[in-house]
Amino acid sequence: MQTDQPGEKNIAAIDLGSNSFHMVVAKVVGQDLQIVSRHKQRVKLASGLDSQNNLNNAAMQRGLDCLQMFAERLEGIDAENVRIVATHTLRVAKNARIFLERARNVLPYPIEIIPGEEEARLIYTGVAHTQPVSKTKLVIDIGGGSTEMIIGTGFEPKLVNSKQMGCVSYAKRYFSDDKLSNKNFTKAYLAARSELESLTKQYQAHGWELALGSSGTVKAIHLCMLALGYEDGIITQKRLKKLVQHLMEFKKVDKIAIKGILEQRLSVLAPGVAILQAIMSGLNIKELHFSPSALREGVMYEVESRFAHSDIRMRTAENLAARHHIDVEQANRVKLFSSHFIKQIGKELKLGKNSEVTKLLNWAALLHEVGLSINYTGYHRHSFYLLQNTNMPGFNSEQKKLIATLARFHRKTLKLAELPDFSLYTEEQVLNLIKILRLSVTLNVSRNDSDPGLWKLCITDSGWKLKHKDLEQLEQNRLLITDLDQERNYWGSVEWPLEFNFEHLMEYSD
Repeated sequence: MQTDQPGEKNIAAIDLGSNSFHMVVAKVVGQDLQIVSRHKQRVKLASGLDSQNNLNNAAMQRGLDCLQMFAERLEGIDAENVRIVATHTLRVAKNARIFLERARNVLPYPIEIIPGEEEARLIYTGVAHTQPVSKTKLVIDIGGGSTEMIIGTGFEPKLVNSKQMGCVSYAKRYFSDDKLSNKNFTKAYLAARSELESLTKQYQAHGWELALGSSGTVKAIHLCMLALGYEDGIITQKRLKKLVQHLMEFKKVDKIAIKGILEQRLSVLAPGVAILQAIMSGLNIKELHFSPSALREGVMYEVESRFAHSDIRMRTAENLAARHHIDVEQANRVKLFSSHFIKQIGKELKLGKNSEVTKLLNWAALLHEVGLSINYTGYHRHSFYLLQNTNMPGFNSEQKKLIATLARFHRKTLKLAELPDFSLYTEEQVLNLIKILRLSVTLNVSRNDSDPGLWKLCITDSGWKLKHKDLEQLEQNRLLITDLDQERNYWGSVEWPLEFNFEHLMEYSD
């Protein structure tokens, strides 16, 4: 059990990988992070996926049993200092929601399913904090279900990619007969080369000074190098070929025996070697060094804001705004009104001014018009598509989906049947955020600066009520009154009551 002492704070990061679950607990002392404990459990979640990408009960139970153990170590650590991320297997599992619901009963902390590109960024963050910051780095992480490849300088990733090839998924696909043969190795190797074909030129053109590999697969291959007599443990293409030849001598996967490699890792060693061989030959990597840091360390450093080198989410929003030529002044007007309304009714709605969902409302306010870059007609739907399908560093899958959903429902007819399901947010939270954003957008349709302080939003027994402090001034803005009347009609279509303190002005809005 970890408990915070005066002047220090404990933080924890958990990585729910396709092969293993990892947990790191650290103590924040001044400006330093001191690792208190590390925990790892081989869960083999990816092996529980069937041909339809449904996770079986046995794999779920292995995961839940592990989380129950982790929960014991997390007692006494505040929820705000714990972050749990899930990767490839829960990204692709059609019934991931069932696992998340069961996990909630075991571990009272939210689990974030992160996109592959976000996983890659966090992996780079973890490696960058423990390696020299002056060199351009290529970081490779071969997991159970996916492989992440990142080039960056210092703490800044420049090229980020995630490919659906991993040691567990490739073991099921190319080594299911348990044979270590040239045929099986070649199939796995060529499949990985094919996956990488679209990005090899871009990576080679960018270049790097130092290549690093992280996580279990590269660690196991690094240990194999040591076992083969290479005392520096560096992985080269020539040495990998010798390792392949050595593995072939065992004939069968379950016969592999290499000093220093855990028995559980041996079953997925061959496919991991095939994937790494494809990467190193495809990118012409001369040497690959092992890094002990990976995804959970990246998550851990971001839990403690003092170790953040910049606000990654702000840069993401700014880049999106620039790329899609968003009217930033208008976006800021909408954000200003949304923040104003949160101050007035946030407490009643249990939406704190600095809560995570309120921050996401601000991002949605800034990005809701991104779809205008495609077409004005139905641009709210274009915004939803772009935000759902764009790489957004700093945001997990649910956060992206919430921002996209708010953008989708910020105008026009409220087709609530199209509202997606969420695991981290309640339907009530989502609907309240939609209401606030819609009002903020409606009050700024003219795209002219106006004072949010003239508006008061409150919640009464009969519904939401919007008031204006200067009705004489409001009466001069007939177009705004008409827009508000139309917005009330939209709300009425889904039985959302909306009242105004200027009902008498509505008589002239037709």
